[in-house]
Amino acid sequence: MTKALVVTGAGGVGKTTISAALAVTAARSGLRTLVLTVDPAQRLSTALGIAIGNEPDPHPEEEGLWVAMLDATASWQEVVRRHADPDVAERLIDNEFFAAATSHFPASQSFAAAEQAATYIDARAWDLVVIDTPPAAGGIDFFTAPARMADLVGGRILRWLTGARLPGRRFLFDRTAKPMLRLADHVLGSNLLERIAEFFMDLRTTYDGIAKRARQIERHMRKATTVVVTTSDPAPMREAVRFFHALPEVASRPAAVFFNRSLPETWIDARPPRGTEAALAANLARWGVEAQKQRSARRELGERHGVAIVTVPWQRRPPTDLDSLAEMIETAGSLPQLW
Repeated sequence: MTKALVVTGAGGVGKTTISAALAVTAARSGLRTLVLTVDPAQRLSTALGIAIGNEPDPHPEEEGLWVAMLDATASWQEVVRRHADPDVAERLIDNEFFAAATSHFPASQSFAAAEQAATYIDARAWDLVVIDTPPAAGGIDFFTAPARMADLVGGRILRWLTGARLPGRRFLFDRTAKPMLRLADHVLGSNLLERIAEFFMDLRTTYDGIAKRARQIERHMRKATTVVVTTSDPAPMREAVRFFHALPEVASRPAAVFFNRSLPETWIDARPPRGTEAALAANLARWGVEAQKQRSARRELGERHGVAIVTVPWQRRPPTDLDSLAEMIETAGSLPQLW
């Protein structure tokens, strides 16, 4: 049975790096591990030591570790090929509105990530799939996207645009609406209206498959272990708290909150050596106050929501290799049971 570990949180908190570090740690514990990331920074690609593509690749130097990077457009192409007739699927993929919809809308990117992750879980080729969620809506979009996409494809607006789901609806469109659209496009000097109508008609045919797949994805997410990554800054903290109110409806309650880039607690009571310049002493005091604020924020969140807190220390340099990724988790101390 393949387990899933979903790593989520606001953008810019080091979520992708934590995902990679957890994946390395899991692989070194003996688990066949796949980490599915979204858009890793160049330094992370360097640290992982592999050219990351849309298909899982085994790491050449770390036994038991596979890496894949989500390509939303490529993932959506696979989605429509699974859920539409071959000719309809290719027509959708060739439509310029398909590329725009799959590349620029956060919900569609989140659905592609969730669908791709579910595919890898279903494959049962790994013991653990670590999923670095897209940062849209602080990561919550990843969990709500399956239902939202099913609602979009079968929803009221699309039904209004394409008409009732009647046998022969496509035939009626080809014989009646399409000639009128071509006439309008001829006046406008383009085939824009016809292409838009074609896109919506073809998209509508994927509803049954996407709705069924959305339910399957949601079942996976409810079984997955979820961890939230944040820093002690106010904005990421607010996003982290949202998960405890929003997730119970669509996914498992967070098992842990990772506070990344945490200042050392030893700074709280640090005293400058005798003879230290006043400016340096004042600066040390300010950092001590900040370390105290961070510790208080961690304790308050943990106590309020009854969740395990993992403190990932601030590092002078970003991770540059597999060992430094693993060291991030080692220096955080003992982990709750995540896999």
